[in-house]
Amino acid sequence: MPPKPALKKQAPGVGGKGKGMRVIRVEKTSHVHRASMMFRFFQKDDDDATTEAGDHGDEWMGGKQLVKPDDQLELNETELKEEFTRILTANNPHAPQNIIRYSFKEKQFKLIPSVDQLAVHFALDGNMLHKESDEARRQLIKKGLHQDEGGDAEGEKTAEAETETTADKADVETKEGESRGEDGSTPAPATTKAEKVTNQFNFSDRASQTYNNPYRERGSQTEPPPRINFSDNVTQWVIFDAYKEDFAKTQEKNKEKKVLPGRKEEDKSKKKLTAVDAQGDDVTKISRAAKIVERMVNQNTYDDVAQDFKYWEDVSDEYRDQEGTLLPLWKFSHDRSKKLAITSICFSPKYRDLFAVGHGSYDFMKQTRGMILFYSFKNPSFPEYVFSTESGVMCLDIHPEHPYLVAVGFYDGSVGVFNVTESSKGPIYQSTAKNGKHTDPVWQVRWQKDDLDNNLNFFSVSSDGRIVSWVLVKNELLYNDIIQLKLDDIPADGPDGTKLITLGCGTCFDFHQQQDYLFLVGTEEGKIHKCSKAYSTQFLDTFNAHHMAVYRVSWNPYHPKIFITCSADWTVKIWDHTSQEALFTFDLSSSVGDVAWAPYSSTVFAAVTADGKVFIYDLNVNKYEAICEQAIVAKKKTKLTHVSFNPTHPVVVVGDDRGYVTALKLSPNLRKVPKVKKGQTIEFTPEAEIAKLDKILSLVREPENTKKKESSSS
Repeated sequence: MPPKPALKKQAPGVGGKGKGMRVIRVEKTSHVHRASMMFRFFQKDDDDATTEAGDHGDEWMGGKQLVKPDDQLELNETELKEEFTRILTANNPHAPQNIIRYSFKEKQFKLIPSVDQLAVHFALDGNMLHKESDEARRQLIKKGLHQDEGGDAEGEKTAEAETETTADKADVETKEGESRGEDGSTPAPATTKAEKVTNQFNFSDRASQTYNNPYRERGSQTEPPPRINFSDNVTQWVIFDAYKEDFAKTQEKNKEKKVLPGRKEEDKSKKKLTAVDAQGDDVTKISRAAKIVERMVNQNTYDDVAQDFKYWEDVSDEYRDQEGTLLPLWKFSHDRSKKLAITSICFSPKYRDLFAVGHGSYDFMKQTRGMILFYSFKNPSFPEYVFSTESGVMCLDIHPEHPYLVAVGFYDGSVGVFNVTESSKGPIYQSTAKNGKHTDPVWQVRWQKDDLDNNLNFFSVSSDGRIVSWVLVKNELLYNDIIQLKLDDIPADGPDGTKLITLGCGTCFDFHQQQDYLFLVGTEEGKIHKCSKAYSTQFLDTFNAHHMAVYRVSWNPYHPKIFITCSADWTVKIWDHTSQEALFTFDLSSSVGDVAWAPYSSTVFAAVTADGKVFIYDLNVNKYEAICEQAIVAKKKTKLTHVSFNPTHPVVVVGDDRGYVTALKLSPNLRKVPKVKKGQTIEFTPEAEIAKLDKILSLVREPENTKKKESSSS
């Protein structure tokens, strides 16, 4: 194939009549050489091009016509000047917003709130080796490229030569042009030294060692302080004289505080002396040590009770088939609360030996003050904390996550929150008539999970027919009515022909442990309402449970469908919230004040009555009678009001209407584990407890199922 001839080209950008036209012979040269030639050509004829471009610029540019689309909008000036704002976000418009995954924790499908907005368009994973490393050499030898390394080096050198500045290129090319003009041939490009390429993974480790200064040890020995053995006999009159001196000092301090403003400088020295005396007489510095000593003294005093609490087991249970006994341990009381009834008992969720007791009065004709006492098994002689209230305390509840916060309901309809850690003896939050307090006594309060703003909140139920949610916001207590307990009766006629809606009297309520929105409400009319936080106008269901007031309703801690109720009509009933009929009914021959499920079993519960007896039932052992019936009060007229199980220890705490709290230990038969065949193991899991209770309930539900089958067959 013959070689291509040299090309003759007219320089662009110049007029078409021959002015400034030059014939350029372009031969096969390097890129740098061609670029330098074009640069010199345009630099030389720059003036001619600018003068002639104005005269003949339109000829080479050619005519351009604007093509208007058929569907283009015709807008006036105001519409053209109108601005449209668009906000661009980093969200992926193609990302799905309704991804639903199965939550094994809550055992249901839940919508995922956060979606990944990252869109990856290209991803390449690679690795890099240093060309002088052993691994790189092995790979090059394997591929047969080790011999071509020299060619690559020359290519790198030429690439480095091209990176020189334009000024140096111009000088070199002018010299090349002169030599080419004389000889008529193109000389070879000059070879330049290749600069050392940096950042080629050549690292060098350098280290230096400094001189460590020798350590110096200095010590000094002092004489021990002198010691004196001191002993004295303390009598009652010596203690009396010491108290007299202390009382006289406090009186002098009070007088010194009332000083005229002109005598401040004179009393500075006296203040220093009194401060020293106050430091010596301050008892708060040894309060912790004094409390420990007090507990040690009490442990020695009640050593036999402490031993029974820890180690004693009733051996006689082996000779009883199913029945058990209750062993009285401690009896808690306070001098200022002996005539006040026990209205509430609640164990601390953190300290298992600590429980709070509310004192008030159920005799509505004799309403006086109230008290909140915190007792501990470690010190049965005196309460750990004491709070006095102007109105009687009707209920209380300790926060499950913040055990120092206690929600309290009062007889006058107000609610309050106490902080045990603060020195103030009053509530840190309290409702008043301005912020929606109840108009009747508050019968129960219960803490709930924090709301969406992470604010603490609790619920309350009262005889005025309102169930209210209270939210703690800064220094304010906000309220929100959840539901009103309306009766199904026809509205009564009020004055001026108005219709008045009659409300039921709420006495107790309990929230479902798994479904937060579901809760049960007991009323004074004997009905149980199943309600939801989402519905404020109607009930989910209503049970005609009792003939008199309901004193307690409580969900089973294991089974999600079972709850228990007690009433003044002498009965305790166990229900399934999906059925209108009671599963079990127990007649205790007296008004039942309280009932509580055991934390260690799904079939064990305890109840207290007005005749001073405690009943323990275990459905797994006996479905018809109590396995323990025991009177624990000394006087016959004493009524038992409340009962509560300890979360960890086999102890049940009972309160009466005379201000006494009695701790009772359960015998082995009352916490018996079901018999197991040889080779089997017992698993204490919620599923096992649910299965155990379902097995008992299936025996009760069988007759109903057979009746349904018979009715359907007929």
